[in-house]
Amino acid sequence: MVYFLKFWVKLALRIFCPKVNIVNPHYLNSEGPLLIVANHPNSFLDAVIIGAFYQRKIHFLARGDVFQNPIFGYLLRSIGMIPVFRAGEGKEHLHRNSHTFQESVDIMKDGGAVLIFIEGICLNTHEIQPFKKGASRILETLHALDVFPKIHVIGMAYNSFRGIGKSVNIDITEIGSIKPIIESSDRLVFNARAMEEMSKNIHLPLEKTLVSHGFSYYFHLPYYRMIEYCVDLKFKQTVFFDSVLFAALLFTYPIYLALWISLLGTMGIPMFIASILVILMPILGQKSIKLA
Repeated sequence: MVYFLKFWVKLALRIFCPKVNIVNPHYLNSEGPLLIVANHPNSFLDAVIIGAFYQRKIHFLARGDVFQNPIFGYLLRSIGMIPVFRAGEGKEHLHRNSHTFQESVDIMKDGGAVLIFIEGICLNTHEIQPFKKGASRILETLHALDVFPKIHVIGMAYNSFRGIGKSVNIDITEIGSIKPIIESSDRLVFNARAMEEMSKNIHLPLEKTLVSHGFSYYFHLPYYRMIEYCVDLKFKQTVFFDSVLFAALLFTYPIYLALWISLLGTMGIPMFIASILVILMPILGQKSIKLA
């Protein structure tokens, strides 16, 4: 399921984010225990993009309140999400973070990869926020077990926080040897080093999104506007708008294409030909979005 979803997400990202510039892409093939720390400008879309391009399963910490629905929580966990709780979501849940951190430790101890948005908050900005202590706390536990994971520092930047056709810059660097984290002062040293590295990795894209108004544009326009309107109703003024819009398009687009195939079939067009015509639409849709 994870690999199929990754494949489908990468296809969708070719339209939603037609230009993803990755500096040091060789880090995407890393093996062994790995801790990824990244800035957090665009909610869940940040994790979706990072997870799509790394050539391995990435587990990542996400706000705990989105796991409240048992079914939704199960699906999120199946794709590698681990709930982490903040005081704003209820102090009664904070004790559960000890399990979250231990789960992260166990994953890396077994050779896996964990992504942490070290700022602990998303504000739709490229300005780095003060770092939380979760990443250094996890490292402290790993170091006590004599496990020293590779550490990737990612800086992400978007040319827009709203809507389709965006450009994204991703700069990945690796922190070399670090002093083992034993006490609280060592945590501060690690955070300072990670912040210094991250500040060098954030580069805003200069491209502007351009959309050519051809046939594919008008084919997709009613569908896109409908989904955008529905997402707008609840998420317009929140940092979740882009992420929810992407998810809504990701899961409803096949339905939209299937409806067109059925419609063309009722008009007497053979199903095989109708399917080919409709399946060409995503390709044309990608070509209609340009960045300059």
